[in-house]
Amino acid sequence: MVQPSTFFALDHLTAGRLFGGIDRAWELLPRLPDVVASWLDGRQVIEGEVMAGAVIGPEPVFVAAGARIEPGAYLCGPAYVGPGAVIRHGAYVRQNCILLDGAVLGHASEMKNSVMLPGAKAPHFAYLGDSILGSRVNLGAGTKLSNLSITALRHQKTLTVQIDGVVYDTGLTKLGAILGDDVQTGCNVVLNPGTLLGRGARVYPNTSVRGYHGPGEILKLRQHVETAKWR
Repeated sequence: MVQPSTFFALDHLTAGRLFGGIDRAWELLPRLPDVVASWLDGRQVIEGEVMAGAVIGPEPVFVAAGARIEPGAYLCGPAYVGPGAVIRHGAYVRQNCILLDGAVLGHASEMKNSVMLPGAKAPHFAYLGDSILGSRVNLGAGTKLSNLSITALRHQKTLTVQIDGVVYDTGLTKLGAILGDDVQTGCNVVLNPGTLLGRGARVYPNTSVRGYHGPGEILKLRQHVETAKWR
């Protein structure tokens, strides 16, 4: 239930490399600094388009041919930006991030210690902290992947995940979300620390989600809307 292959198709060569030797999907996250460092080998290589007004810091960075960094984006690094990936205006890429083929990090979105598999998109006003987005994931505007549990921090505990009655200790104090291939969220969704969504799950707008939800599940927020005359 927690293996990478449960959440992601690993037939993409680079995705397969990422999860090699990993038993539980979240185990990739603490390894990201070493993975990114091994891929970059201390170099900064820019093969794609860095538009005027974009800023790339001094850290090792790889921007593949066909990738585009738009004006106003800041790529701190270390980071790997794959072919066809786009980092749009006003986006902020922090340390140890990987965007694979065709991934999109959009306007006013921030990414830190996270992975976007091929075709994953966080197009508008998103926060991705210590998270993994599967292929073709799409985050609605304003979706936040929160990565720090105040309760766990207060009690100096690591985050746990319960699936079918089994409790898994992730060993992590920071864990955002693990989103399987083709997951979609509506606008202004909050995924609380340690949220896991199976392939193809859907989350309706304005919903706050925590814990594990399986493949194809639809999570809806029900609310009563009252109308009245103001004059």
